[in-house]
Amino acid sequence: MKVIILGAGVIGVTTAWYLAQEGHEVEVIDRQPGVGLETSFANAGQVSPGYSTPWAMPGLPLKVAKWMMEKHSPLVVRPRLDAAMFRFMGELLLNCTEKSYDINKSRMLRIAEYARECLDKLRADTGIVYDGNQKGLIQLFRTDAQVEHASEDMRLLAESGIDHKLLTVDEIIGYEPGLAHARHLLRAGLRLPGDQTGDAHLFTRHLATMAEKAGVTFHLGTKIEALEAASDSILSIRTSAGRMKADAYVLAMGSYSPRILKPLELRLPIYPVKGYSLTMPVTDESRAPVSTVNDETYKVAITRLGDRIRIGGTAELTGYNLRLSPDRRETLELSFNEMYGGGDLAVASYWTGLRPCTPDGTPIVGPSPRYGNLWLNTGHGTLGWTMAAGSGQLLADQISGRPTAIPALDLSLDRYPHWISNA
Repeated sequence: MKVIILGAGVIGVTTAWYLAQEGHEVEVIDRQPGVGLETSFANAGQVSPGYSTPWAMPGLPLKVAKWMMEKHSPLVVRPRLDAAMFRFMGELLLNCTEKSYDINKSRMLRIAEYARECLDKLRADTGIVYDGNQKGLIQLFRTDAQVEHASEDMRLLAESGIDHKLLTVDEIIGYEPGLAHARHLLRAGLRLPGDQTGDAHLFTRHLATMAEKAGVTFHLGTKIEALEAASDSILSIRTSAGRMKADAYVLAMGSYSPRILKPLELRLPIYPVKGYSLTMPVTDESRAPVSTVNDETYKVAITRLGDRIRIGGTAELTGYNLRLSPDRRETLELSFNEMYGGGDLAVASYWTGLRPCTPDGTPIVGPSPRYGNLWLNTGHGTLGWTMAAGSGQLLADQISGRPTAIPALDLSLDRYPHWISNA
């Protein structure tokens, strides 16, 4: 079967790899001159199945009201005349119940844990390198309230069979000696030993090279202009290089996925949530991370990537705006300086990207409800790197007509029937 994938980020490239391994003829189209140059380029660097948590949680509305008054808020909403933004926020709030949180987190853990297994196998089978390590993640708590909230997450982790441990401050510093000078700021930490790190862009580049050797064709620097459809199937893709046809099509365009489907009157519950990162060289080994930590107060991740440090985080609802905000940089620098301080911020590269978020936090992986040969692999939010390998393998199995290794029905767009019926 010939399959065309729209999008050459980490999701599109992993999907291409797994489809090629199944014997399909695969082509990938992307407007960028290389792979992994948008949201996959400089994310936080965490492969964190244990930290797979929906933004929609009990108490979020009160937190948002409080954060709106804070300069270094982990969430910033910039109001605009944007119906899609308000609909996304409305559905996000509807998911802020204990029942919805349990459902959403459990299925996010399911796909993320499966993705970790797939990544481990891929690394063992191919020897792919990407400045990665497998030394775990520590979620850092500064307040008793944060520790108390973690007890609910630990219950869900236990139910999902994911290894975890609540650490004392001394135990935290045992794993991350660079935090010693921040001892007075810490109350406890939640360690997830199965979590990993790695440079998503480097991974995507190396996997694309391997995929090319396996027969995948990449059409880079090629703008996707439209999907051309009949009543129940996609007929072709109109691009800047002409029309392209296949037996099946996979939409993996991240935050831009809803835009390409809008003319077909098929809506996706995805909205871009802007994130930022800083990347810099290690200058003081004694005050640098060994692996990766999450500062729960600012929702900032600090990750070791070889001889570099990546600081990533914050969430901003501002449409498709890619302007680099100096305020968001201050928040990243504040968290890093308080926790570590072992890097040269003066030479740090500053980046922003758009995460394709769904209101329930779970990606959309599976068939489209209206077009029989259109498949969706998008909406991974902040966890595209974490879930990439599992999502790619899962979709390759579905397209190939093979049983999936994990339950997949509730990962498809069918869980949003009102979006489909109102399209």
